[in-house]
Amino acid sequence: MKAILYIGHGTRSKKGANEVKAFVGKVMEQVDVPIQEVSFLELTEPSIAEGFRKCVQKGATEITVVPLFLLAAGHIKHDIPQALQKLQASFPEIHVVLKDPFGVQTRILDAIAELIKDSTGTIKREDQVLLVGRGSSDPSVLADFAQITVGLKERLALKDVSVCFLAAAEPRLKAGFEMVMEKAVGRVIVVPYLLFSGLLIAEVNQEIRKWQKLDRMVYCTDLLSSHKTIEAIVIDRATS
Repeated sequence: MKAILYIGHGTRSKKGANEVKAFVGKVMEQVDVPIQEVSFLELTEPSIAEGFRKCVQKGATEITVVPLFLLAAGHIKHDIPQALQKLQASFPEIHVVLKDPFGVQTRILDAIAELIKDSTGTIKREDQVLLVGRGSSDPSVLADFAQITVGLKERLALKDVSVCFLAAAEPRLKAGFEMVMEKAVGRVIVVPYLLFSGLLIAEVNQEIRKWQKLDRMVYCTDLLSSHKTIEAIVIDRATS
């Protein structure tokens, strides 16, 4: 019997965890698979092991694992595969298929462009866009963000799109804001490259409020999971 195991990152934020569960609940309603469970890599229950065992207890013989992760960094390349390998050793009869993270897709770039337009209305060439990523020491993630900035510049006809990170890569959040504010002549639109709420988005919002108090025109888009495209991608991963 088929099963789907969705894996979120996990957060200490109750609001963020509830957002993930609500999002997955909407996806489950549109996926015709008898067994579906949500789990988290860290910080939030149920764990991957708990979610996996629930699938097995319900009669799963084949489990498709769908990570709710944007890019392929250490969690995707190491942590999740290692957790699944341990479980497969305990349940060798279960066939497990691990799906890819979302990656840099045309439809995600289109969705981000729509979120930017929704946050401010008409986009002007002199507007500055600042992407805020979670951050990673993995060079492939930095390459992905370079690709994302090019894609957004083309879609929105902007002169510049900048990137900063919340951890593990440079420039960090504060430095990224300072660099953008120094050269900005018009509006600054911040794009948190995150799926759900949590402590990280709170950090971004705090920095935005600091600059808004200085009468700078700073706007912020909704989180990526608010766009219907993300839901469609997860459904595709679960059913393909």
